[in-house]
Amino acid sequence: MVEHINKYETIFIVDTAKTEEEINAIVEKFKSLIESLATIESVDVWGKRRLAYEINDKNEGFYVLVNFASNPEVPKEIERVYRITDGILRYITVKKDDE
Repeated sequence: MVEHINKYETIFIVDTAKTEEEINAIVEKFKSLIESLATIESVDVWGKRRLAYEINDKNEGFYVLVNFASNPEVPKEIERVYRITDGILRYITVKKDDE
């Protein structure tokens, strides 16, 4: 059976009410999670940015973008962990078009 590999990008926003150490721990948690399930192509830490609209009475968030390649089941697992992680304001994972 041939395993199909797709390219994805995920971006998540961490609550800036967390301390710098807590933010770094959350970022490292997701980098290591994705690395254990997929092949990371790039990690782009955008840092603290103003949100387009308020989320939970917050107007700033810490943005991180990760590009990775994996089988189709991995994004579901990553988003499951996003949902149960305290400090994640928003996240999205999208499949990139084959070039």
